[in-house]
Amino acid sequence: MSFLNPALTLFFIMDPLGNVPLFVAALEKVPPERRKRVIMRELWIALGMLLFFFLFGHMFLTLMSIKQGTLTIAGGMILFLIALKMIFPPAREDGFAENPGGEPFIVPLAVPLVVGPSSMSFVMIIANQNPQQFTSSLAAIAIAWAANVLILRQAFRINTLLGPKVMMAVTRLMGMLLCVMAVQMFLDGIQTFMAAK
Repeated sequence: MSFLNPALTLFFIMDPLGNVPLFVAALEKVPPERRKRVIMRELWIALGMLLFFFLFGHMFLTLMSIKQGTLTIAGGMILFLIALKMIFPPAREDGFAENPGGEPFIVPLAVPLVVGPSSMSFVMIIANQNPQQFTSSLAAIAIAWAANVLILRQAFRINTLLGPKVMMAVTRLMGMLLCVMAVQMFLDGIQTFMAAK
């Protein structure tokens, strides 16, 4: 079950529960009968982005001469910053929820809400750390994405049922767990970097 740990980490990074109120705000002006269709379109685009970085990220790393340890350390630092933002959210969310042109397309739902720099970095890390476990890494991406589908397709219902306080509490809990994972990733990166010297 080597895919469970990366799947869980990617799920926390993508933060679907934290994205629920942002999806609701961005789709508020979209007709109710089109909302689920738009959400699925954006989620399919997000999956395509994840798979692109998973399959071709190593080419970018080779081109830029970036080593595995460096990428893991950088990924851990990014995850730690994301986790801190989840635990201590800013007073005001900036711009992500705005939707001036009616129905959103790619931005801001697919990118950067579902797939941001941290999730792109993470899929590149798992692709490079375990090239021999290609199938399990792909399964991890599929599981994390499917969990996002299950939650975000019901964004309006979840937002109504749980309310802002419960949503905030869940997001902070996920942030704390992600914080621990980020520190572990950072330490793994240092170990890889030192072993390569």
